[in-house]
Amino acid sequence: MHEVYLSLGSNQGDREQLLNRTIRLIDERVGEVTRQSSFLETEPWGFQSDHKFLNAAVCCQTEKTPREVLLLTQQIERDLGRHKDVNCKSPNRQYVDRPIDIDILLYDDWKVNEPDLKIPHPLMRQRDFVMIPLKEIMTKDTNP
Repeated sequence: MHEVYLSLGSNQGDREQLLNRTIRLIDERVGEVTRQSSFLETEPWGFQSDHKFLNAAVCCQTEKTPREVLLLTQQIERDLGRHKDVNCKSPNRQYVDRPIDIDILLYDDWKVNEPDLKIPHPLMRQRDFVMIPLKEIMTKDTNP
């Protein structure tokens, strides 16, 4: 069994409902969610938008490989209304508003460096909206 930490964000639609649904789908498809942060409202990062994000982090136990986790989380994003644009960027390579974004932050103590999969997430330490929820669940021993 592996421990994977995921970052979640939404700035379109009913953000709270989308995050809750995302967490349920992660629990069903990726692995048992054992820890969940509170929700944190933040300004968009890397682009301008009038829509604030609601962010969270979860930890789950999985038997899936990092690649399988990536494919499953990308499918969850599509199922919840995310366009084909999996990298959350527009055709001109800018970040855009999105109903849901799921990033793999950590997977055990593994390091993965592939073109479309980098673990640990290379930008996580630059993003308070990732680190605040992540720190919250890394210090918790309770179930969601």
